[in-house]
Amino acid sequence: MENVTIYHNPACGTSRNTLGLIRNAGIEPQVIEYLRTPPDRDTLLSLIAAMQVPVRDVVRAKEPLYADLGLAEAGDDTLLDAMLAHPVLINRPIVVTPMGTTLCRPSERVLDILPRPQQGAFAKEDGERVVDAAGNRIV
Repeated sequence: MENVTIYHNPACGTSRNTLGLIRNAGIEPQVIEYLRTPPDRDTLLSLIAAMQVPVRDVVRAKEPLYADLGLAEAGDDTLLDAMLAHPVLINRPIVVTPMGTTLCRPSERVLDILPRPQQGAFAKEDGERVVDAAGNRIV
């Protein structure tokens, strides 16, 4: 069985679409609702390192709290502290598979790291077709 983890926010359409694509590959992932069970500092740093992105890329700048806390010019330690204190500032969904770790925005980015192919057609909640009936990605 493939070990796949999604840091998920069920209120987020992109996160729900990503989870749907994982399940469309026949994989039942470990689902971590990170707003209820936030990662600790070491886990968050490990995810960021695995994605090979700057800390700032994992901060949800569109969240009103980002501006309220004045994070636009903040350094990495301040951003990490803010994400740990306010998990809503962590961008989502982050998916971890044996093939890699990535922030799945847009949701179809998950297709690049899934260890199994899609099992059939998939359309996002808004109706956009992402995978055809043969399991092939629609470009």
